[in-house]
Amino acid sequence: MALHPFNGSRISDFWPLNHLAANPLNLPDSAPAPAECQLDELADTATPMALLEAALFLAREPMSSRKLAQLAGLPEGTKTRNLLRELSKRYDQDQSAFCIVEVAEGFQLRTRPEFAAWLARMQGVPAALRLSNPVMETLTVIAYRQPIPRAEVERIRGVQCGDLIRQLLEHDLVKIVGRSDELGRPFLYGTTAKFLSVFGLGSLSDLPELVLEE
Repeated sequence: MALHPFNGSRISDFWPLNHLAANPLNLPDSAPAPAECQLDELADTATPMALLEAALFLAREPMSSRKLAQLAGLPEGTKTRNLLRELSKRYDQDQSAFCIVEVAEGFQLRTRPEFAAWLARMQGVPAALRLSNPVMETLTVIAYRQPIPRAEVERIRGVQCGDLIRQLLEHDLVKIVGRSDELGRPFLYGTTAKFLSVFGLGSLSDLPELVLEE
């Protein structure tokens, strides 16, 4: 079995724009828009698409369509997604350096993959995440078998995985999602929203199919 089927190039293919923007917006889904934005007045002069673009530009993390609809004063659902698709088409037609990606159950404005090597040389841009093969194998087991206790991860891989799981926890790719009903009530591990974002996945249902090796 190929234990790490993820496309490793995805980690550095895209750069979220908030690394290059000042004062990034980091509003939780339940938080109201800042009063100083004066959204009611802005809505009279700015188009909904422009408001969506501004929110995407300043967002630290992928934003749900519900939150984007709230910020742009749009009804939730189809209209917001249609505007996002139209904005994405405009970037493509203009051969823009930007693109809209759907990851981690939300949307994010990023630079295109072909700019990754150039952006990596810029000051202030964080280095791409690098994971060793043992860490990737451990992450793959957790991703496909979650929620899973450490003992089961070690049984599948055939080696001790405590330190590898700790590294994944530190990178925020894995989190504790509960406790098992087994003796000792060991922790159960699962993947995080950052895992989806790093590997360009919209949700866990987008995980590639595992290929079994003979």
